[in-house]
Amino acid sequence: MQITKEVAALLPQVKRWRRDLHQIPELGLAEYETCRYLKKELKTMGVPDTAIHQPLETALVVVLEGATAGKCVAFRTDIDALPVMEATGVDFASRYPGRMHACGHDGHAATMLGFTQYLLAHKKALVGRVVLIFQPAEEGPGGAQLLLDTGILQELGVEQIVGLHVFPEFPEGVIAARSGGMMARNGEVTITVTGRSAHGAQPQQGQDAILAMSAVIQALHSIISRNLSPLDSAVLTFGKISGGEAMNIIPGKVTLEGTMRAFDDDVYETMVTRIETVVNQVAAGYDCHGEVEFRHMYRVVDNDPQMVAALETVAQDSYVTTPPYLLAEDFSMYQQVFPGLFFFVGTRDEERGYIHPLHSNKMQFDEKNLLGGIQCYLGLLAEFNQKGAKL
Repeated sequence: MQITKEVAALLPQVKRWRRDLHQIPELGLAEYETCRYLKKELKTMGVPDTAIHQPLETALVVVLEGATAGKCVAFRTDIDALPVMEATGVDFASRYPGRMHACGHDGHAATMLGFTQYLLAHKKALVGRVVLIFQPAEEGPGGAQLLLDTGILQELGVEQIVGLHVFPEFPEGVIAARSGGMMARNGEVTITVTGRSAHGAQPQQGQDAILAMSAVIQALHSIISRNLSPLDSAVLTFGKISGGEAMNIIPGKVTLEGTMRAFDDDVYETMVTRIETVVNQVAAGYDCHGEVEFRHMYRVVDNDPQMVAALETVAQDSYVTTPPYLLAEDFSMYQQVFPGLFFFVGTRDEERGYIHPLHSNKMQFDEKNLLGGIQCYLGLLAEFNQKGAKL
């Protein structure tokens, strides 16, 4: 894919935006400083007040009207950060200890600002309506659904939606996507086993919640291997367990927390049903009581095949088909309502040490890769509008 001279000329601004945003990371639904910064930059580049909507406290939706009629296409960026202590050593590091843009959302927002500036400079060639979404809380609790619930995207007549993510598993210059399921549906599960506390020297007087929970854990891990087809991809991982007060007391309560992921709704629902059955019945077998609480999070990132084909056309020799990942993304919630396309922008550069994964406290990338995202956005807009005027 060729980066045009006009897009390449955006690099100094894109770099400044990304590095400014990197220094002010904020957590989900608390992106107040970020939102003020974005609004200021949008106004500076010439976006009128009437085109900037704020459907949530920390969400911005910008509407740009083309000179000629066409489709209403939305582009989404996330703007929140993570509770991570940065260890990159860069001179534009986070100013807030314990918070970091460790997932590249600063780069996503800078990409969107660059895209916006380009569209404003070529407004006479713009076809249709372009909706630019600056979304809070992708990392949680799920800003996409909150934004959808306001109804603003439906009122604007959105017909298609596009999003991207920088991705250090692909080399610089790569644009990657796949038709259908690309990222997993996910949920969180909390399991509580309640028994009766007793002295460790008198176990017959208690109901051992630790023993019951150990049996529950063993049985839960049979779900993937025995209740699902070997051809189905799914994950059930428990990363936190708590219970007990002293080494010589049988605890009356133990709590287990974990994550579950799958690419298919039927597989996911099978996991839900089996978890409930296993917890209740195994715990009962130890004279204990089991309870399960699910927090169903994001759905499968399910890419529209025609939109993926358009991306292949735009990205040309830079395009590769990505394998599916059991990572999760709340962009999937938009795809429950509109045909959508989500793609990866490669950022890996082993010589410069840009090898750390998303959510790492050392995650970094070169801003030149963000230009590939802008170029793809421009090409996709033309493809969706039957080429339209050349931007």
